[in-house]
Amino acid sequence: MKHLNKLLFVAALWTMSSCSDLTELDLLDNPNAVTPDNAGVDFLYNEIQLAFRDIFFNYNFSLDGLVRLTHENSFTYIEALPEQEGNGMWYNSYARLFPDIEVLLNLSAERGLDIHAGSAKIMKAWALTSLVDVFGDVPNTQALQGTDVISPAPDPGQDVYAAAEALLDEAIADLTGTQAARPANDSYYGGSAAKWATLAKTLKLRIYNNTRLVDGSAGQKIAALVAAGDLIDTEDEDFQFNYGNQRTNPNSRHPFYNDSYETADGTYMANYMMWLLCCEKEVRDPRTRFYFYRQVDDAIGQDVTVYSCILSNFPTDLTLQDPQLSHFAAVDPNLPYCVADPSGYYGRDHMNGSGIPPDGPIRTVYGLYPGGGRWDGNFFEFAQQEGTTGALGQGIAPIMLSSWVDFMRAEAALTAGSGEDARALLESAIRKHVAKVLGFAARSPVDLSATTIDRATGEVIPLADFLLPDQDDIDTYVNNVLSLYDNATDKLDVVMKEYLISLLGNGLDAFNMYRRTGKPNNMMPGIDNQAIDAFPRSLLLPSDHVNLNSNVTQKSGLGELVFWDTGQTTLR
Repeated sequence: MKHLNKLLFVAALWTMSSCSDLTELDLLDNPNAVTPDNAGVDFLYNEIQLAFRDIFFNYNFSLDGLVRLTHENSFTYIEALPEQEGNGMWYNSYARLFPDIEVLLNLSAERGLDIHAGSAKIMKAWALTSLVDVFGDVPNTQALQGTDVISPAPDPGQDVYAAAEALLDEAIADLTGTQAARPANDSYYGGSAAKWATLAKTLKLRIYNNTRLVDGSAGQKIAALVAAGDLIDTEDEDFQFNYGNQRTNPNSRHPFYNDSYETADGTYMANYMMWLLCCEKEVRDPRTRFYFYRQVDDAIGQDVTVYSCILSNFPTDLTLQDPQLSHFAAVDPNLPYCVADPSGYYGRDHMNGSGIPPDGPIRTVYGLYPGGGRWDGNFFEFAQQEGTTGALGQGIAPIMLSSWVDFMRAEAALTAGSGEDARALLESAIRKHVAKVLGFAARSPVDLSATTIDRATGEVIPLADFLLPDQDDIDTYVNNVLSLYDNATDKLDVVMKEYLISLLGNGLDAFNMYRRTGKPNNMMPGIDNQAIDAFPRSLLLPSDHVNLNSNVTQKSGLGELVFWDTGQTTLR
């Protein structure tokens, strides 16, 4: 009924706007005219795209703290992930996305709208596999039956994965060689059947990479996909949602921008993630000033009241040689404590669930990539300016990037015998992602056009000339990583650390990667070593689902494995 009402509403709008005086010609069908039926399909398709975007960010905001992309504000994982955590993911999947897709597929079949149908099947396949990745066994075959099946039973996760792969194959068939009309509004690929088909094949790679621990043929399947030569491999094929810069009516800005650049204190950045970019290696990551915006240039000289270090009053009161931080030193004697770096990178250590001190004006916040915030040009200005600075929220939701495809292929080369050159793929992945991130400079012309004084010559020069990474900086960084790779006894660790760095904005794929590989090896542990519990292997089933479905009982805890996770990796 929801979908019928949508179509009737659009039809009513069309009727009210039509002319009452009709000639005989007006009674003839015009194939180029907007009709109630056509308008209804495109309205429905737009709703599907928005529901899909919302599902993606449901996962990101629930999972990014677990994998240290941002900070997790709890002392224990069970506290961070109560059974209510999954309600938004569940609702947006089963009450919004899937029912709307079913209606769209019926309409598309009647009218030969292959691009609508194929792309919708791809979005459903991604959503189905993601539900399995996070929750395990979920309803599929009995879902969406209305009053015929009020309490759908869950399907085994491997069966849902198989159904998703079948949907991808159907989508490829729909999209290959089609001459069908493009959707009026395709926020992802502009109606390109070829790019949607390439995405479908790439999502099959994602499936095989996730299942390689339980499928001995995964490496061969990946090799066949690579040999076929139609995977996402250039930035123009990246699968992403592009946000706008409109503040109200409606707010089209990226959620990261709304978080950090309006009037409220932004989310804490993870000290571990900032440290990986700014300070772990001999050279600074060229993406650092794009990922993070510092509000101050001194992270350790603030008043004692702004700190919540848990184990000390000031960040400098302890070193990793102190017994209270022995669990940090056991992982990596170079890990940061309380702040990521004295030069203004102020966030929180992993699983610091303490109260919030008055530290809003000094927190490092989301930067220019991917949320459309500010590039860090040593401005050290207050971030909360009611949405008037930086790129005004014109960021992206990165769902599948060409750089990530190279990282997955490198992983498969090292772990699944796919036969490729992991080192070459590592280099390609880093260069692609750095280029994408640095390309965001064009989104913040005001900040990038600022000037500074060259102390040596007194000359006024563009700040970007002084601080923006050039090709030499990029090459130096890449060569440093490749040297680490060449000298590593655990080469997978080097690859997965770089993959994690690139995944800012995509907590789900980072969660999957960490469970598959247990990498990086030096993931920061929880700050309270006495309180921290075991890292989640899956999330509890959503409370709404458990309370309303008589065929479902809640899991015993966060330790239950999804079907492709053997539980052999060490996680913290």
